[in-house]
Amino acid sequence: MGQEKNVAVVLCAGRGTRMNSEVQKQYLLIKGKPVVYYSLIAFEKCPFIDEIVLVTGKEEIEYCRHEIIEKYNLKKVKSIVAGGKERYHSVFEGLKAIGCCDYVYIHDGARPFIDQELLQRACDSVRIHKACVVGMPVKDTIKISGQDGFADHTLDRSKLWMVQTPQVFQYSLVYQAYDKIMKYPGIQVTDDAMVVEQMGQAKIKLVEGSYKNIKITTPEDLEIAEIFAKDRA
Repeated sequence: MGQEKNVAVVLCAGRGTRMNSEVQKQYLLIKGKPVVYYSLIAFEKCPFIDEIVLVTGKEEIEYCRHEIIEKYNLKKVKSIVAGGKERYHSVFEGLKAIGCCDYVYIHDGARPFIDQELLQRACDSVRIHKACVVGMPVKDTIKISGQDGFADHTLDRSKLWMVQTPQVFQYSLVYQAYDKIMKYPGIQVTDDAMVVEQMGQAKIKLVEGSYKNIKITTPEDLEIAEIFAKDRA
């Protein structure tokens, strides 16, 4: 058997409309460095990640190449590809760019605070279960709203998780699921696990992530990120 190959697909093609900024959220600065830098450097330093594929907007490819990859000397980024209309289109472009590997780590570039312990837990899990996502139990009570704006009922908080990224899969499994879902234009999927679930490919194992593994979505998130970034390189 050959050596196991692990590839990270980092998504950086979202427009970030909720940030109310002309600059895409992935390129906003935390401690003087772009948000996506922190995601990339985590995979760069991870000993079992062999390559990184960065998926961005077509107009940002050269910027990423010169102002992030070359500037910060990120050796594992082997390709930068243009994303698609929706998130799942961008993921599929990243998967196609890999060609072949054993496991793929699909991660939102707007989540800058993944760490090595989290990645190791995901690695251990995917080798056993073939499909896993990191996340954390919810802290708040979750209510379902009725059409009239009143609370309809309350969900059992003990069974609820906030799903994060990376979402990690056996490459052949997730590629086949995405290849199938592309035949249904307009389908509503919000994460990679949902693609695998809807295509009936595998059960998804939930793996402990981190409450610090926030997604930079609003200006308030950026303020929190500045605090979390104090112990980051």
